[in-house]
Amino acid sequence: MYQFEQSMLNAIGKRLMKNGSTIAVAESVTSGLLQWALASATDAMKFYQGGITTYNIAQKFHHLRVEPIAAESCHAVSTKVAAEMAIGAIRLFGSQWGIGITGFATPVPESGGKRYAFYAIAYQGRILSSRQLKPRATITEEVQLAYANAVLADLRRLLHSRK
Repeated sequence: MYQFEQSMLNAIGKRLMKNGSTIAVAESVTSGLLQWALASATDAMKFYQGGITTYNIAQKFHHLRVEPIAAESCHAVSTKVAAEMAIGAIRLFGSQWGIGITGFATPVPESGGKRYAFYAIAYQGRILSSRQLKPRATITEEVQLAYANAVLADLRRLLHSRK
């Protein structure tokens, strides 16, 4: 079973509500874990707009306006794709904050046999944080959880740095 630090989720929610902000998520590699985590925070309906999980380039283009030719060249796993997903989530759900994450939780030929992900966090259409994640875990579920926790920790940092 996936575990998230409830105090971290509640701190994120409180800061978003204090600022009168909302958030939305666009994810692929984490398969809805970020959506689940944010929805489980206290008073989530007051700040969480929703999320979307898109696994292929066609759906990333259709729902999030990810540029398909660039996405095709990297199997839709890059900093640029994560940023387009974050901004697409803002647009799709009408929120101020957006998270986009894409990557590989299992080693596949397209990833060169490696696990890694890229995420981006946007505020009002501007990327505030964008990073690559390389997990230590090797079990798929643990990799996905590590990705989600890293993104949530960075979101909390960003929210607390914006007084």
